[in-house]
Amino acid sequence: MDYLTLAEPSEAKYTEKMSKFLAFAHPVESTEEAKAVIAGYARKYHDARHVCWAYMLDARRLDYQSNDNGEPSGTAGKPILGQINSFGLTDVVIVVVRYFGGIKLGTSGLIAAYREAAREAIEAGSIIQRSEMAQLSFTFPYLSMNDVMRLVKDTGVKVVSQEFDNACSMTVAMPSDDMERFTARLLDIDGTSL
Repeated sequence: MDYLTLAEPSEAKYTEKMSKFLAFAHPVESTEEAKAVIAGYARKYHDARHVCWAYMLDARRLDYQSNDNGEPSGTAGKPILGQINSFGLTDVVIVVVRYFGGIKLGTSGLIAAYREAAREAIEAGSIIQRSEMAQLSFTFPYLSMNDVMRLVKDTGVKVVSQEFDNACSMTVAMPSDDMERFTARLLDIDGTSL
């Protein structure tokens, strides 16, 4: 399954009625990584009034969360998440830091400002298409090593872990769409088992 994400971190700055909104978008692969990015910005901008965020994970877009960090409910995290959805992104976290400028923006003003800051951070980056990765662990006899390594090289799968002894084991990662074809070729090699 293919999905869209960011190629690298990006950032943008948006100003509305003297309030400054610093927006940061990062590609991430897990909840832990997303929360580490959020915590990093919270530490770095500890003097800011609000550090609001949203993330979307998983190619099926089932793991998501947003936070208003003290802004009125639904005025920060949801608009940020809305922009992630508008661009169809996943495996991404967006953090928007707000420095209050002395003029209240109101509910609709906050929603518009957080939405715009998130949009600009996304547009400042590069959106790429990725394939959902799947892992496969298998064993094989040492005598089949050359055949297994040739298959790994020919198919371009990523070796996650490997152990070589009389009985060898390996874990590889590949786009989930390639799993069936790779497994069929692997099982044609003498002595391999899943």
